[in-house]
Amino acid sequence: MGGRILAIGDIHGCSRALQTLLDAVRPEADDTIVVLGDLIDRGPDSKAVVDKLLLLSRQCTLIGICGNHEEMMLQSLERGSPRLLWIGAGADATLRSYGGTLAQVPREHIDFLHSLRDYWQTDTHIFVHGNINSELSAEQQVPSVLRWNSITGDEAPHCSGKTVVCGHTVQASGQPLLINGFICIDTGACSGLWLTCLDIGSGTIWQAAETGTLRGPMLLETGRGKESKRA
Repeated sequence: MGGRILAIGDIHGCSRALQTLLDAVRPEADDTIVVLGDLIDRGPDSKAVVDKLLLLSRQCTLIGICGNHEEMMLQSLERGSPRLLWIGAGADATLRSYGGTLAQVPREHIDFLHSLRDYWQTDTHIFVHGNINSELSAEQQVPSVLRWNSITGDEAPHCSGKTVVCGHTVQASGQPLLINGFICIDTGACSGLWLTCLDIGSGTIWQAAETGTLRGPMLLETGRGKESKRA
């Protein structure tokens, strides 16, 4: 596989932060970008986020991981009305971005949501949204763990020896969490903090706020961040 592997944490509808990151990292045709789920909800423009990712998928390789928020939206689309669980998790912001109703979500966006994966792995890394059972191979994982479980800090390194890259557990420090073979890069984009992009090969990170502020490039620091509740 040529080019860089760039992982992006929970975007949560923060389209301006996403664009700021993309302008900074300048993806090229041989790059692979992995978005770690929770692309939608809470932030100001989930529709614009999906539009940008669809465009990006035509410019380089895009790997989309399904987060718990995409799961809730897909379930709502299947039943034809928003689930109560989704409404309490930021669905209103997403629906507003589409014009107010599920019926206004374009077919291309629905197909994109259906294309999202439970996980993706390379020879050295496993990419998931939430957490992973360290005793099971990637192929044996339960989707609910991958999408809903938070990082506790007590996880053992994965049995494969690969580094697990995830989102979902908001780091209130605004800095990625590195612990026991895990890297969590949900740094609170929709909470007034940062959207993080990590270059897997070099350990370089860029961070963007929804205000358009950018910081980086800088090297990922070792150590433990401060965890917050799941997103």
